[in-house]
Amino acid sequence: MPARVVKVAAGVEETDRPVPVRDDRHQALAVLIGNWINQGETAGGDPILTSDVYEWAPGGFFVVHTAFGKIGEAGVGGVEMIGVDGDGYLSTFYDSFGNVHQSRFEIDGTELRWIGERTRCTVTLADNGTTQLGRHESSADGVTWSPSMTVTLRKTA
Repeated sequence: MPARVVKVAAGVEETDRPVPVRDDRHQALAVLIGNWINQGETAGGDPILTSDVYEWAPGGFFVVHTAFGKIGEAGVGGVEMIGVDGDGYLSTFYDSFGNVHQSRFEIDGTELRWIGERTRCTVTLADNGTTQLGRHESSADGVTWSPSMTVTLRKTA
């Protein structure tokens, strides 16, 4: 029997593992797909303006999110990968300052939540999914939370 590719990073191997199947959990991520303009401000009043692109990675099992723009005068950006993890999703964000942030991502109707150890964000989808209203919070100890920024993302394509 010829070998089949089961993991691109691992190369060609033989396995009796079932072939992954894209299902409703993957399709639920489609609410993110598109080009977005993100405007808002930090809790300290610094303006936020970024461009965010959410797109399917090849195969449709993961979402790739790239972001770049400014918070105040600082250039910011990064790349996020979101994939199915049990009944939720795992988000890993690599920011433009060399940091890696992991969080659990949840979809509950029109509410989206990123829940990390020191940062979290709740987004409400509005206007038939073309607007995201986001509230970010941060915590120094993982117990006490403070607002860190509010943003509105508008889908452009």
